[in-house]
Parts: sequence; structure tokens; C-alpha cells
Amino acid sequence: MNKPNFASWRIKSNAAFSLDDMATSEDAHLDDDDMKPLFDKLGKLQSTLYAGKSRGLLLVLQGMDTAGKDGAIRHVFSHISPLGVHAYAFSAPSEEEKRHDFLWRIHSKVPGRGDMAIFNRSHYEDVLVTRVKKWIDEDTVQRRFENIKHFESMLDAEGITVLKCYLHISKKEQKKRLQARLDDPHKNWKLQASDFEDRKLWPSFMKAYEDALSATSTAQAPWYVVPADNKPYRDYFLAELLVHTLEKMDLKMPHPNFDLKLAKLD
Repeated sequence: MNKPNFASWRIKSNAAFSLDDMATSEDAHLDDDDMKPLFDKLGKLQSTLYAGKSRGLLLVLQGMDTAGKDGAIRHVFSHISPLGVHAYAFSAPSEEEKRHDFLWRIHSKVPGRGDMAIFNRSHYEDVLVTRVKKWIDEDTVQRRFENIKHFESMLDAEGITVLKCYLHISKKEQKKRLQARLDDPHKNWKLQASDFEDRKLWPSFMKAYEDALSATSTAQAPWYVVPADNKPYRDYFLAELLVHTLEKMDLKMPHPNFDLKLAKLD
């Protein structure tokens, strides 16, 4: 299979676009055997990142309910060493978190050099849900866009690469996945009343995502739209994008801290 043309899925800074014009699915048939070489390459790059401890990587996953954030984390990252890889899910802020600025709870979870962190939802909830539900005004939205750009630029300057992916599913596919959760007792626990309330606000959420992605996609911290109706292709796209990003970081294995010629095995 040909690699995705990432440039066509990358959101340009401050450029108007419509998610309706972007595909939610790719006609591809993939299995674990097809993706094993890709996952092997991803594993080696992650090991180099961990060993070198010169750079870090933050992967932000956003999307509507059932877009596949949990599934993508489970399938893509189960193929690499858990050392130096951390996943965090951000739900509604606690009372303690509400007492601080909206980035306070985020910053402590940012990866250190050598580490990779995956955010299942993120600081972007504070310019998406809060905006759609009208919990903040438009001046606050615009100010937070700027705060986010400065925050992510600082991370990049400190050696932490920021990669942001919007998992793009259709409303039709979301209905199918919600119904599957309703039908399966083992998946009922995933459902929340907000899943159904937010579905009614689909157009408002699409507009909020379009604005947020356009306003905060930068050279240092780009946004990519990932077609997510087809789960195997979603995982393939993400794995290829991670490999592409890690390769551009020009990672190097550290040198041994002693002369290997002096090592003797009895």
C-alpha cells in the first residue's frame, strides 16, 4: 500500500476549510501481517527516542465520541515497548483543576526527553466543548488559541515535538458505533448521556473543530485529519505518520559510556 500523502491531510495555518470536504474513510484491507514491518519500524524508532533522551514526542488525539481514540492507542502502541510511553485521558476537570489556568493540568503530563506521551483528548477540550456549550465567550476562545500556540511553541523549543491528529468519522459511522455500544453489555459502560447530547450538536462541533484546527495548526505543532471510519486504515495512517515524524527528528542512539573493546566475557 502506498503511504498517505500527509500534506493533503495537514491543516494549513489560519486557512478556511470544511471537514465535510475531507474523506472519513479509505477503501483499504489491512491485517496485522500487512502492518508488522511498519510497527517494527515504529518500535525501533521509539527505542531510539527512549535511549537517546534528547527529544520527546507528544501525540494529541481529538475527535467526536466513538472516533476511536482508545482503539488507536490500544492497537498502534501495543506493538512497541511500554518503556517511555505514557497515555493520558482527559475528562472534565476536577474542582482543583478548575481553580487553575486551563493548561495547568496538561503541563504536568507533557513527556520528558526520551519519552512519548499520548493524550486522549487534551487542552483542546477547553476551546471545543466549552465553546459549543457556551461556557466561555468568544474573546476567551481567541485568547486560548493564542495561549495554546505559545505553549506548544515552547514545548517544541524545549525538544518536545507536538503532533496533533483529529480522528475524522462520519455521523453515520458514529451512529453505528453508538448502537454497538448499546447492544453490547460489555460496552455499555463506555456510554455517557453527553454522547447523545453532543451528537445533536454535530454541526456546532464541526465548526468548532474547523476553527480550532485552523487557528492552532503551526509549523511546530501541525494538525492532521485522519480518516477514521475504517479502523485498520486509521491505525495504519497513525503509525505511518508517527514513523514519518520520528524519522524527521533525526534521532541517534547514544554512544556506550565505556570502551567496548575492553569488555571481556568469561
